Amino acid sequence: FSFFANAENNVHKVANIWGKILLMICSTKVQVIGKENILRGKPQVFMCNHQSDFDIFIALACVPGQFRWIAKKELFAIPVFGQAMKSAGYIEIDRQNHEKALRSLDLAALRIREGKSVMTFPEGTRSHNGEIKAFKPGTFYLAIQSGVPIVPISIIGSGEIMPKRSLKIRPGKIKMIIDKPISVEGYAVENRQELINKVRQVIIHNYNAYRETGTASIKDVQSEMHTAF
Repeated sequence: FSFFANAENNVHKVANIWGKILLMICSTKVQVIGKENILRGKPQVFMCNHQSDFDIFIALACVPGQFRWIAKKELFAIPVFGQAMKSAGYIEIDRQNHEKALRSLDLAALRIREGKSVMTFPEGTRSHNGEIKAFKPGTFYLAIQSGVPIVPISIIGSGEIMPKRSLKIRPGKIKMIIDKPISVEGYAVENRQELINKVRQVIIHNYNAYRETGTASIKDVQSEMHTAF
């Protein structure tokens, strides 16, 4: 990949195609609602609920344009996959090391200043019981400091297609709801919890509003945050 001009963009384009092929192979259909809410040609911070490893491929396949992942460092250790992530300029974050996590957010801020959007799972880990976990404040710090809007995304159905701790992928249908950008103007790091609550409520609302009849709704349960990132 490094032989391409503008290598990071090209690797992300390959990842987009790869995600689409994987969805097709797995007989997974994704209905995207609200794609028009994405700000074309402007950086933004995408924030998405997280119920399955399959969410990564859904986002790669269905969110248009260039963006860079902020992902836990363990993913970068996966053979081939991890190297591809590094080649694409994706940003690893060490959730166990506060200082390294801050450096990762600084790198993400640089990507935003270069005009790149970033994609995050603010829960920090997958939910295994249908509950939305408390959001980590680190990526909200990033959005506020960068001054770019947050685009809330709700993914519905991925937990049934590929449950947590399972390698089996079941055919099925998924919905992705992309809501309108939320401005960070007027928010400061000191009052970011208000912004966190606002984004969380949008994601929960859209999940419950668009889920299929008979599908368990996401519960609004705030769990204690043990780490800042």
